[in-house]
Amino acid sequence: MRIDTIEVYRVNMPLVYPFRTAFGDEEAIESVLVCLFSGKAYGWGESSPWRAPLYSGEWAQAAFLAVRDWLAPLLLGRDVQSGEALQRALAPIKGNYFAKASLDLAWWDLKARLEGRPLWQVIGGTGPTACVGADFGVMETLDGLIEQIRTAQASGFTRVKLKFRPGWELNIIRAVRDAFPDLVMHVDCNSAYSLEHLPMFQELDNCRLAMIEQPLAHDDLVDHARLQKSIRTPLCLDESIVSISHARKAIELKACGWINIKLGRVGGLTNALAIHDLCQQAGIPCWVGGMLESAVGQAHNIALATLPNIKYPSDIFPTNRFYAEDLGAPPVELSGPSEIMAAAGPGIGCEPHPERLRRLQVEQAVIGKK
Repeated sequence: MRIDTIEVYRVNMPLVYPFRTAFGDEEAIESVLVCLFSGKAYGWGESSPWRAPLYSGEWAQAAFLAVRDWLAPLLLGRDVQSGEALQRALAPIKGNYFAKASLDLAWWDLKARLEGRPLWQVIGGTGPTACVGADFGVMETLDGLIEQIRTAQASGFTRVKLKFRPGWELNIIRAVRDAFPDLVMHVDCNSAYSLEHLPMFQELDNCRLAMIEQPLAHDDLVDHARLQKSIRTPLCLDESIVSISHARKAIELKACGWINIKLGRVGGLTNALAIHDLCQQAGIPCWVGGMLESAVGQAHNIALATLPNIKYPSDIFPTNRFYAEDLGAPPVELSGPSEIMAAAGPGIGCEPHPERLRRLQVEQAVIGKK
């Protein structure tokens, strides 16, 4: 399909309460949204690197500029027939995974719309339903966390993820395990620790966790392999997996037992599909991570979560979990206990609500002629 016009938006979406992790607290999420036009057809993509370069080296303003000034011009006027062709066109620009993802995801939505099929079918999903879990950031009190977990269990969620950072760590996890002996749960460290903390991770072995997510440096594979040899609990790599090459090396080093796939972090759906297939061949199960995207970005996550090697409930959330009003329409809602249903119509079945997009956008640009 020929790419005739590219619209790019940077938006700021206020959260209903701050989201607290090992790398900081956020009161709003900044995302980059892209709309690709081919003739009268169009597709939407969203990538959410957040306001500051804390999760990765990217941030929303830089991603917006990278798309506007460098990446979009590489696609404008091209006849792009595959995700691989799109990635090759963008390859001269190094890194900038979140920025590239916004374009890649929009291309996949456009492709599925032109084919008249839901995206989950186009990419080989096993069915329209994605299994999802409940996540909890650092909270004000342990009692508040216990109550929130109890509510999640009563609502039917099949697993819980707990943020883990200095000052909110072993004592919290032990207390949660005591309160919920049979709960399937894991912790997400967001790169806050080093091998000096090995004794603490060995203590975590006693908490019967499903996995420990990204305990060490965001760009590390070797130390994760050393840590994995020293503990029983499987490690899950998140920030460290930014490409197909990184996934392959992690598998060869035996650095993890799980890989979390975030569409923005790996540069889009094209690369996510390749990582999924590589892990499936190697016997490494995956699950889908999110960056608190609007319903637009989450619709892509839902499609990815329908693939056969997604073996753990994914980080995909109902809109009302984090937003009073979703930028995208329709909003994301549970379709059953711990389940979210992918859209039945063509593409991702979601796009920004025009009035909300106008209200929440920080800046926008159009590349090409409308």
